[in-house]
Amino acid sequence: MIENLLVTLLCIDKLLKLMKKYIAIVLMTAGLYTQAQEMTLPTFTQYLADNEFVISPVYAGIGDYVKIRGNALTQWVGIKDAPDTQTLVGDVRLGQKSGVGGLIYNDKNGNTRQMGARVSFAHHLTLNNQEDRFLSFGISYNINQFRLEAKDFDTDGDGTPGVNDPGITDNRSTTNHNFDVGVLLRSGGFFASLNASNILNKQLDLFAINEPNTLRNYYLYTGYRYKKKITSRFEWEPSVFYQLFESDGRSSTDVNMKMRFWDFEDYYWAGISYRFLNDQFFTPLNIGPMMGMKKGAFYFAYSYQLITNEIQAYSTGTHMITLGVDIFQGISNCRCMMR
Repeated sequence: MIENLLVTLLCIDKLLKLMKKYIAIVLMTAGLYTQAQEMTLPTFTQYLADNEFVISPVYAGIGDYVKIRGNALTQWVGIKDAPDTQTLVGDVRLGQKSGVGGLIYNDKNGNTRQMGARVSFAHHLTLNNQEDRFLSFGISYNINQFRLEAKDFDTDGDGTPGVNDPGITDNRSTTNHNFDVGVLLRSGGFFASLNASNILNKQLDLFAINEPNTLRNYYLYTGYRYKKKITSRFEWEPSVFYQLFESDGRSSTDVNMKMRFWDFEDYYWAGISYRFLNDQFFTPLNIGPMMGMKKGAFYFAYSYQLITNEIQAYSTGTHMITLGVDIFQGISNCRCMMR
């Protein structure tokens, strides 16, 4: 009887492991479809780590220094082949009222790979110098390679990579060229940027013909930097980041709050982000506390995203680290270039 009980428990354990595997596969596949159809840099909360350039070209050159940020994002820690993304970003002033910037990224999601680069130009106009009111325009050229790696397929289901299907002979890849445009208004502590990403449609000559070819995403990022007194060391920054995906009409919103403590030119900050689909406000996609600091020329930030859907039973969450450096400070004399 005891032997039969042990056999039953062993079968239950194997069944639970199998269910866990298939649930994870289903959830990852859903995320994969969403990301693959856009063929662009996945946007989480990288922009909140004083790194707004990742979402809009209009921020190129805003700052009297060369700004460099490296970002590492590990999504759904604990699940095999979960999304993993790295970015390297830099921007600098060009002349007195313009700026240029560049971005490269590498993204892995299961058996798919994305590698891309972005080159941006922005021009900054002064509307009112006394009230610090500025208007900026930006444009980016993007190149993205999306690849399916057949060598990693598990076609016989034995849990090890290997292709046993004669119909699968090699990897599949496609390269997409596109453009982003944006406009930014700054007035005192208020800022608002409106951006259109991947404004050109993509060609459907490699993958399934029923795949959406509309890549356009629309971003609105707005907020306010508030100090109770000019001499105060504390600065509050509520902000909202809205994303609309034209291909299927879905949209999401981040509601953010950051607080900075200034120590002369250095500062420390902490914040939180609440992301939700716009028809599911009380069912957040994730909730992300974060913190960071700028000490001298060096910058560090860490963000954690708590998963609130079914995958939380199998993952410890999403982790993101940002490292940066600001060099050659004081290279601009125009107030329109000040952050």
